[in-house]
Amino acid sequence: MATRKETAAFILGQLGHPDRFSTKGMFGEFALYADGKPVAFICDDQLFVKILPESAVLEGRCERAPAYPGSKDYYLVPEEMITGDRKLPELLLRVAEVVPMPKMKKSRRKA
Repeated sequence: MATRKETAAFILGQLGHPDRFSTKGMFGEFALYADGKPVAFICDDQLFVKILPESAVLEGRCERAPAYPGSKDYYLVPEEMITGDRKLPELLLRVAEVVPMPKMKKSRRKA
């Protein structure tokens, strides 16, 4: 099931800081970026945060689940935490501090 654009917009709205958070559509789902770095996925209308030492505070508060079939586990953030936890944006920005910038793809040239 693909994620609705409204869900991605809702999550962005809850995070605030429109200058620091963005999404990019990918195969019917979305990647969530903080300061230009991928920190989470929005899949099946749910938020999945990367499991890193910086996101360890989610352990015990969120279940672990794959974001899409065949993926590694991520923290599955419940809606109550998205709407009620004012520390979530800060946590995602901390994750962004340790995640590398995405590699630029080389453009293909026609022969």
